[in-house]
Amino acid sequence: MKTFMTLVTVIGMIMVAQAQQDIQFGVKGGLNIASIYGADAGDAQARTSFHGGIMIEIPVFEKLSFQPELLYTSLGTKEDDNSELRLDYLTLPMMVKYYVADNFSLEIGPQIGILLSAESKVEGEGEGDAKEFFKDFDAALNLGIGYKFDNGLNLGARYNLGLIKIIDLSDFFSDGFFSDDGDIKAYNSVVQISVGYFF
Repeated sequence: MKTFMTLVTVIGMIMVAQAQQDIQFGVKGGLNIASIYGADAGDAQARTSFHGGIMIEIPVFEKLSFQPELLYTSLGTKEDDNSELRLDYLTLPMMVKYYVADNFSLEIGPQIGILLSAESKVEGEGEGDAKEFFKDFDAALNLGIGYKFDNGLNLGARYNLGLIKIIDLSDFFSDGFFSDDGDIKAYNSVVQISVGYFF
């Protein structure tokens, strides 16, 4: 949590230092097509969810911008129609945008996330709190494209590749249920389709 707050503070300092530049503030939201990948992901299937939050675009050079965002993001997975896992995060994507043509950009950047809640739902058994089985921190790499209209409206598509194992059951399976150390090889994965507006 301390690392997350430090990054938020750094973003604030950048905003102040570059206050004379053409900084744009905006909001965004959209569709998540989320799942889990990895050797221990089993029959994980896509779960449809959403994301939303705020963003800031800071010009660096003529065609290069830095765009930090603060988003509420719902991830997770489904297995057939019998069970569903919902993982809700507060995420901080830090995107570098390169405009390859007027208004059209390629994007890449890291992302960190703080787990807010985790719920499992099994048909016939109801819902349950599963937060204790998941790590509080996540990190990912984002790759995407975007198009910003002159009126402030913008569209984007992004793939988020999780880099950190999201589950650690070593405290619950002392002999290692999924591997020798009880560490499950499962990572977040999500495709995001976004609509936003810069003021």
